[in-house]
Amino acid sequence: MELTVRLVAATPRPLDTIAAAARTCYSSRGLVLPEAVTGPRHNPRHEQKRQRRNRLVQDLYRSGHHTTIQHVQFQFALSGVSRLLVWSLLHDHPFYNSEQVSQRYVEVQPENMALPPDLPAGFHNAYGEVLDFLIGRYRDLSALLEPVARAELQKRFPHRDFQQKRWAHQVKTRAWEVARYVLPLATQAYLHHTISAVTLLRYHRTALLGDAPAEARQVVQAMVQAVLEQEPEFALLLEDPLPRTGPPPGEPLLRESEARQFDTALEGLQSRLVNPNPALETLLADAYRTATGRPTLPQDEALAEMLDPARNPLLAEPLNLTYHLKATQPLHHACWTFQKKLSHTADSQDQRHRMTPGSRPRLRLPEFPDYLTPALVQQDPRAEALYHDTLQELWDRLLRLHRQGLRPAHLLYLLPNAVAVRFYESFSLLAFRHKVAMRLCYNAQEEIWRVTLQEVQQIARVNPGIARYLGPPCRLRQRAGKTPFCPEGSRYCGVPVWQLPLEQFERVL
Repeated sequence: MELTVRLVAATPRPLDTIAAAARTCYSSRGLVLPEAVTGPRHNPRHEQKRQRRNRLVQDLYRSGHHTTIQHVQFQFALSGVSRLLVWSLLHDHPFYNSEQVSQRYVEVQPENMALPPDLPAGFHNAYGEVLDFLIGRYRDLSALLEPVARAELQKRFPHRDFQQKRWAHQVKTRAWEVARYVLPLATQAYLHHTISAVTLLRYHRTALLGDAPAEARQVVQAMVQAVLEQEPEFALLLEDPLPRTGPPPGEPLLRESEARQFDTALEGLQSRLVNPNPALETLLADAYRTATGRPTLPQDEALAEMLDPARNPLLAEPLNLTYHLKATQPLHHACWTFQKKLSHTADSQDQRHRMTPGSRPRLRLPEFPDYLTPALVQQDPRAEALYHDTLQELWDRLLRLHRQGLRPAHLLYLLPNAVAVRFYESFSLLAFRHKVAMRLCYNAQEEIWRVTLQEVQQIARVNPGIARYLGPPCRLRQRAGKTPFCPEGSRYCGVPVWQLPLEQFERVL
């Protein structure tokens, strides 16, 4: 898939829009609209107004008054970008919206693999051989996993015949979903990506600092060029990219002793609560009493009015309203930090929850096979043997290429989706409540579902008055009296999860 960057929608007259927003702040005559900033282009005074506008916009940029610049929005259609680039640049911040092709529900084709733009010519063949090896093992693993996935689906839907064409595709998508763990980060994606002008300026400034600097430079330059073709004067705001500091991407290699020290601290979990605070329920109740002007409200009542859909049915709305409701804004004040280890593919989903941010590291080439194994693979001895053999062989090839002189910066693209990512993540209850609702759904990807369950269970041991109200959408809707309880329609998971206590949550698919 060839790299393509297309600007499909943009705020018209971006510099006029920025200037109009700024001038409105000091206008005694009402709103200033973009068309009033420079006026019609055929007007003789247009050039004078344009110069005055340019000076204002540059002054706003230099002084840091960037909220005016956020009014300008760009929607890009991107094709042929690597998953490494998406994780390292496009989704490594909160200020975007993306919809990208799923590896869970679409079979990956061998031609959809990226080569690093600066890959040395002498390594093209060896690099391509690794990609061919991984796509072949992806297909083999998918085939082995189909009977396992079919058996698990049959348990949920005993009256369906998953051999029939009507249901057979569900089996394939579940097999692809798990087999993708062996696909490399070089796997390409296509996506719609919407950002503000401020974010585009930040991309341009920081493109060289991530894990895929050559590809990032290529993609960001194409995005900027697409904007400049429509609005050449946007160049007034562009600074030179920051030079890269520190070691090159992928270096130094991640040592096994370093990873083992982190993993030992996890105490057998993938996500461990590191700052338990039993006082959070009291804090929340106090904040709620202040917000509602009811200083004598009992603590349990305060928690229920904030968190129980039976008392606050707006919590079960499909539109997340909690940031806009006085009754739920106090949830900002309860915060937790977790130490986490996820596969790269699960972290790519975790990363999409932009209000639960993590401090993700620069990706490094591990000197040892460093990966996670999905639950479904562990259900079949042949699939599990193939999986481990594939990743052991992959690491042998990676380290051989490294010894032959290929830089870790290029080898990062060949790391599998299964590779471990270790980091810390912090969030407020206001943000986490929504994430739990999305990721404790049995339709969520299994690994991120399991990690979210671990987090809720740990919170329950410290803050049971909070955790009792956390759950998937079906449980929230059941508490609110909304039917059907499951909002997924034809995608119903087959399990009446709203009836299950937290300790009975279990799945391998």
